[in-house]
Amino acid sequence: MLLEQTIEQELEFSGVGLHSGAAVRMRLVPAPAGSGIVFRRTDLEGFEIAATGRNVARVSYATSLMRQGVLISTTEHLLSALIGLGIDNVIVELDNLELPILDGSALPYVEAIVAGGLRRQRRKREYLRVLKAVEVREGEKFIGVYPGTGYRIAYEIDFPAPIGRDSFTLDLATETYGTEIAPARTFGYKADEEKLRNMGLIRGAGPECAILVTETGVENGPLRFANEFVRHKVLDLIGDLALAGRRIEGHVVAQRAGHAMHTALVQRLLKDRSAWELACQTA
Repeated sequence: MLLEQTIEQELEFSGVGLHSGAAVRMRLVPAPAGSGIVFRRTDLEGFEIAATGRNVARVSYATSLMRQGVLISTTEHLLSALIGLGIDNVIVELDNLELPILDGSALPYVEAIVAGGLRRQRRKREYLRVLKAVEVREGEKFIGVYPGTGYRIAYEIDFPAPIGRDSFTLDLATETYGTEIAPARTFGYKADEEKLRNMGLIRGAGPECAILVTETGVENGPLRFANEFVRHKVLDLIGDLALAGRRIEGHVVAQRAGHAMHTALVQRLLKDRSAWELACQTA
């Protein structure tokens, strides 16, 4: 029977928020079995926000959580790392509203957590087992989750040149997250930079934390993977689906989706109680 896990020791990170540009210090703290992933604003008297679909707030260029007017922004990369490594319970303390972007991927989190070690806990791990199809469509954009063994993700992207169309398939049950997904960095088009900054976004962005795409190619290469763009979309999806509260057992298919559709799927899935059950795996 698989058991829940937390981290073995406290871990610290510091940097700036991708969109706010604000300096932030963050600490991961081991948490008791059954507590889940909880964010704690140390600058606001320890106010806590659970990483669940009911707390999803603004979702456009990043996934944010909000409770009683308190915001936690750009949660997807850390949540992706935690799910990818099979961590069920942790407290995430931070002294500002946005998580640090670090190098734009989940790799710094994965490396620190693996080096610090994991702690197995005395509680059976429950999975959200999908029982029937749940889908979200918006024009040519689509995302759906279906019954199936493991946690299989198939993602297809279609961006303007030079990125174009690409696809990637992964089963998290193979435990290859750390090498296949975690290193993939966030990306953006250089032509959109001024517009996004005028919207109050990407104030902390730079070539050290994002892939910069021009009309002719990647400005700050080389890429870590030939298909790094679609791999990063898978990374984001895993982090957003963490807001289901548990690791999913089922198959997810996404086409031209993004944070808004990822979280819409979570909310639609959780709302339909006949579409899933909580179950334990035996191996």
